[in-house]
Amino acid sequence: MLQLSQAAIKEILRLKQKCRKPNAVFRLGVQPSGCSGMSYTLEFDEEVGPNDALYDCNGIQVAIARSSLTVLSGLNLDYSEDLMGGGFRFHNPNATQSCGCGNSFSVS
Repeated sequence: MLQLSQAAIKEILRLKQKCRKPNAVFRLGVQPSGCSGMSYTLEFDEEVGPNDALYDCNGIQVAIARSSLTVLSGLNLDYSEDLMGGGFRFHNPNATQSCGCGNSFSVS
């Protein structure tokens, strides 16, 4: 369903410690936005509702709204740093088009 690289896991754990919400889950989602139609959302959330799917990815609890599951199915989330700075990288097999920044995409 969802894969997190070791670099993404390390960064998520670092950010979670920094936000000081020890019981929070890592929420991954999509929203209408960006030049290609949809963009990814990432946040820490202390509430998981009945419309959320909860996954354990190498010890990290990941919540995804059930309405986003088909769009995010098979997603590989990575993290890398380069000369322009660091950031999460989304490798989504469902994306049929994406913008230059890689954070905005569309599906058929």
